[in-house]
Amino acid sequence: LSIIKSMCLHGLDGILIDVEFDISNGIPCWEIVGLPDASIKESKERVKTAIKNCGIEIASRKYVINLSPANLRKDGAILDLAIAVGILKSIGIITNNEPLENTIFIGELSLNGDINRVNGILSICIEAINKNVKRIVLPKKNIKEAKLVKGIEVVGVSSLYEVISYLNGNLQLD
Repeated sequence: LSIIKSMCLHGLDGILIDVEFDISNGIPCWEIVGLPDASIKESKERVKTAIKNCGIEIASRKYVINLSPANLRKDGAILDLAIAVGILKSIGIITNNEPLENTIFIGELSLNGDINRVNGILSICIEAINKNVKRIVLPKKNIKEAKLVKGIEVVGVSSLYEVISYLNGNLQLD
């Protein structure tokens, strides 16, 4: 079981989301629970394909991903990066044992592993500071907007491969 932090928008407000992962033996499937909308349910295909296109094989197992708080509707592809990081950490591709509870991951994945720009970064960064988040990993295309908010470390990434390298300590990013 692992937990990765992310945020999504609820109106104009950023809401902190715990993306919880359980990988177990059983009938192979991916299940995303916690009131996800259709774009989040589709993220399992974007995440699986992006990971595969980074040259990483994922075993056929039972993957359960819970988006907490479960009583709040979540929408958009903004959670793709957090889901990918959680899977990669759970299967041992991301080996850094540094605690990530003060880091949030934001970004939509393309099928080739690139991380696409998302909307609402200003609201997310402001709320992240209010929730004592120290670092945000987000699409490089959103970095200028995020850096308008002082008091949080902003790390811009352009691909899932960069995120893996960064978290494993093999790549320095601004």
